[in-house]
Amino acid sequence: MPAIRSQSERTTAEIGRLRERRAAKAEHVGPLREAVFRFAESSGASQRTCQRIALAVSEALSNCVIHAYAGRDRPGPVTVEAWTHDGSLSVLVADEGRGMLPRLDSPGLGVGLPMIAQLSDQLEVQTPDDQPGVRLHITFAIV
Repeated sequence: MPAIRSQSERTTAEIGRLRERRAAKAEHVGPLREAVFRFAESSGASQRTCQRIALAVSEALSNCVIHAYAGRDRPGPVTVEAWTHDGSLSVLVADEGRGMLPRLDSPGLGVGLPMIAQLSDQLEVQTPDDQPGVRLHITFAIV
């Protein structure tokens, strides 16, 4: 029988990578946030860091639900990926929506991205020219 190793002894390859894709609907925010939280826990992140990650991911997903597919009859997809590297945990939240365009009718307060930046160690907002949507690459130190 193989030896059981502690979380800190697991390698990145053993922990793997999380990838989830769902419709950008409010009812999917909670399960996706929970999946990233559990991934962060299994990757060795402290409870405090896991809570910061969960809050940032929740905000990023909520932004997709509210803004990415505004004006469409049905929401498009949101993809969440998480992986570890060099003592950090990265989360990518991506949509295929309208991009970052001003909304005069915005139901939000405009504090989402600043909050994510405050909670994380690094935030990169990507708007690729070759595909629709926005990609938030959020990084947290876990060591």
